[in-house]
Amino acid sequence: MATKEKTLPDAFYETLKDVYYAEKQSVKALKKSAKAAQHAELKQAFETHADESAIQVERLQQVFEIIGKPARAKTCEAMQGIVSEMEEDLEDFGDTPAADAVLAACAQAVEHYEIARYGTLKTWASQLGYNDAAKLLDETLQEEKKTDTLLSKIAQKINVEDSKGA
Repeated sequence: MATKEKTLPDAFYETLKDVYYAEKQSVKALKKSAKAAQHAELKQAFETHADESAIQVERLQQVFEIIGKPARAKTCEAMQGIVSEMEEDLEDFGDTPAADAVLAACAQAVEHYEIARYGTLKTWASQLGYNDAAKLLDETLQEEKKTDTLLSKIAQKINVEDSKGA
């Protein structure tokens, strides 16, 4: 039995399923991070991005509709690893002055992964002629970049405040 040769549309669909899973996990991780964060600005950033991420999940569902495929999640090992690392860091640093800095760093790992995935998906969507999907993916990509920039600014404040306490 011959196996079907994989194509770019196959890669697009598989990656879309991967990021769909990742985004759903991100919503949960952001809510958990918001509860754990002590720094008010960081807590607010997590809460805001959790709401934004829920909308991003809906956008992904629209992309599935555009390509005529069912919205299915495929376990994303990368996101599982990042979330697992975040939970471990929360345990290790939970009640320490460095906890918020560590939380911000974990959140940025999530953002960087999502930026990479959304950038790839946007490019492939354009190449495949899924122009409406490319626009939706770009909207999310811009939100992820904005969140990453915000987290960098907050982390800088947190790290400076924490280093003064050392």
